[in-house]
Amino acid sequence: MRVIGLTGGIASGKSTVSKMLREKGAYIIDADEIAKEIVKPGKPAWEDIVRHFGKEILDESGNILRKKLAKIVFSDEKELSVLNRITHPRIVEEIKRQLEECKKRNEKIVVIDAALLLEIGLDVLVEEVWVVAVDEKTQIERLIKRENYISYAEAVERIRAQMPLEEKLKFATRIIDNSRDIEDTQKQVDEIWREIEKTWEESQRGT
Repeated sequence: MRVIGLTGGIASGKSTVSKMLREKGAYIIDADEIAKEIVKPGKPAWEDIVRHFGKEILDESGNILRKKLAKIVFSDEKELSVLNRITHPRIVEEIKRQLEECKKRNEKIVVIDAALLLEIGLDVLVEEVWVVAVDEKTQIERLIKRENYISYAEAVERIRAQMPLEEKLKFATRIIDNSRDIEDTQKQVDEIWREIEKTWEESQRGT
């Protein structure tokens, strides 16, 4: 089993690349989906979050209002740190559990899709780190377009709350430049996939 770590800053297009890899046949472990799952009402992380941030962050059904919580944590480093301490260990635990399941099923290529892959130490679980890269100006434009409720200043806050791209690139085995059109990104993914399949097949033959 080949394990790849896919990362990139917020609004870098990481999810687009992840989708392309899924279509190629990779099994995707999505850290963002796990993050949503662990904070559902009644779960331990949900209880810890509500205990700290209060019931004001809940909707009528008891679900956490992600946008409301995001406004709080991205404008206050200490509050972001609290949220991370509650969620990150549980996300890591679930990713490890899913990896074990993948091994049992003998999956060929597994991609851990995680924006915070490096920040929370998930890179120790992977053989390669792929970074989806875009310049900050493009990132800001895409983030504002995607989350139409945030201001330019809020977009910058969110981007700068993560590890800078320059730091991420130091860990990169491969870089996917997503600053141009989707056809260009697809071409890069196709090329990388061909290489990965070739090396996987060679490893199976023992060459």
